[in-house]
Amino acid sequence: MPHPASADLSGLLHALVAAGIEFILVGGAAAVVHGAPITTQDVDIVPRSTPENLDKLSQVLGELDTVVRELSNRRLRPAREHLNVRGQLLLSTSLGPLDCLMTLHDGRGYEELLGHTIQIEDASLKLAVLDLETLILVKTAAGRAKDRIAVPILLALFKNRGA
Repeated sequence: MPHPASADLSGLLHALVAAGIEFILVGGAAAVVHGAPITTQDVDIVPRSTPENLDKLSQVLGELDTVVRELSNRRLRPAREHLNVRGQLLLSTSLGPLDCLMTLHDGRGYEELLGHTIQIEDASLKLAVLDLETLILVKTAAGRAKDRIAVPILLALFKNRGA
């Protein structure tokens, strides 16, 4: 069965949290959680790079029928050792696109970003989300067209919060 083109944000986050995976939500999904009126096609996370955490992540990826997103669509399954790299692993799951950003474009990983997060909690989820100020800086530095569109929205949200 083909994977959906758009992420099931709630489904992916619940699957990751239920497995006890430590991660920071970044990217467009973080903007949505902050209340930005934007859409996103994928979920971007920065997982903690400990062996135990990567083992849990690898297990969940297997359960979600995960393959590497690539143009030739060869449906390559990510192996556990693929998670132990710096950079990005762009994946397609049964719940939609999931991008595991082992490091951001500036080289920062989980440990370096943890001090720039907020905890968001509801009845069923507790998430570490990149704080709005850092999210704005990351999206500004990325410079992609979709980020240039999102930055003014995030800046307005930041200003309206009186931060």
